Amino acid sequence: MASLMPVKEARDAVLAGAAGLPEEMVALEQACGRVLARDIAALRTQPPDAMSAMDGYAVRAADAVLGAKLKVIGEVAAGRPFGRKVGAGDAVRIFTGGVVPKGADAVVIQEDTARDGDIVVINEASRTGRHVRRAGLDFREGDVLLRQGHVLSDRDLALAAAMNHPTLPVHRKPKVALLATGDELVMPGSRPTEGQVVYSSGYALRALVTREGAEVIDLGIARDMLEATTSAIRSAIAAGADILASTGGASVGDHDLVKQALEAEGVGIAFWRIAMRPGKPMMHGRRGNLRVLGLPGNPVSSYVCATLFLVPLIRALSGRSDLDPRPIRAVLGAQLAANDVREDYLRATLEERSDALPIVTPMGVQDSSLQANLAFSQALIIRPAHAPAAAAGSVCDVLKLPL
Repeated sequence: MASLMPVKEARDAVLAGAAGLPEEMVALEQACGRVLARDIAALRTQPPDAMSAMDGYAVRAADAVLGAKLKVIGEVAAGRPFGRKVGAGDAVRIFTGGVVPKGADAVVIQEDTARDGDIVVINEASRTGRHVRRAGLDFREGDVLLRQGHVLSDRDLALAAAMNHPTLPVHRKPKVALLATGDELVMPGSRPTEGQVVYSSGYALRALVTREGAEVIDLGIARDMLEATTSAIRSAIAAGADILASTGGASVGDHDLVKQALEAEGVGIAFWRIAMRPGKPMMHGRRGNLRVLGLPGNPVSSYVCATLFLVPLIRALSGRSDLDPRPIRAVLGAQLAANDVREDYLRATLEERSDALPIVTPMGVQDSSLQANLAFSQALIIRPAHAPAAAAGSVCDVLKLPL
């Protein structure tokens, strides 16, 4: 066990030098969820002119006293400005979004007026700026409103459009090649024969990679032959993958060939085996810009390792700063025995409470092959190496799993 790399050291090795990939310009409709590669400033002032916030009459506030009778000299609709100046005793019919004419400094809403031909009677006094959206109320040209490293939301796209940006500079999406290995694997819908296993973990990994905003390159299943594994690795390199995430073949058996194949293709192995449960037989290496994560074959192990290592790596290459899934505090719903030298991630159910910390209860069996347990779990309880026994009711750190 002494040779096992601690989880934090392994994470630091995986993320060493990882930064946002080069910039590319994308249309607004393709930018949701992408990460800005540089700051974005407004190309215009919004609103560009003083605008009416209501339907009514644009007037001089000094004239809009109770009972005043003003002469209506024209009309303003949105997109159709009034070309003349409003003088003393004048009023202009104006609709929401219309540009307030020069000389006017207030809008009296139509409910507070009475119209008689070209005369409007003011039934409630107004004041300067009433029902007027001043120029630049939202933002001004040159204001930096969207910052580098920001993950763009649907609302950000509306803001960028209002700032007059039809396209945005974002970091290129990481390309993640997924490779499964193993003679025993068959596809869902098959009729497995004795000793065969239905391939499943790749579907969770594909969904995870897609959810994190990366592009998936599916390399399929490589049989337990050095040539097949090597060929798949070459395909990942040829496809320009930024990350190769393999599952299986990372242990010490005679048919676990991934490490051998990676080294044959020039991948320098940074570590192999970490002090973590589940996920001990994980490896990491580099070949130029290609980063390799050799995930364990057991579905639970591969998913937990992907959550702790692949997700932060994708986020780093996407240009994000929020790399790590954030732990929350929870109350144990059952006692836990003392831990050994491996950092533990226990599948657990999570009961949210409105008036207290949530209750987290570990699954009764933590075998790394049990996919039903993983599917029914809402969280992972984090147990540091050498953690002492913990009683039910004590507080612990928990990683919530995505819904």
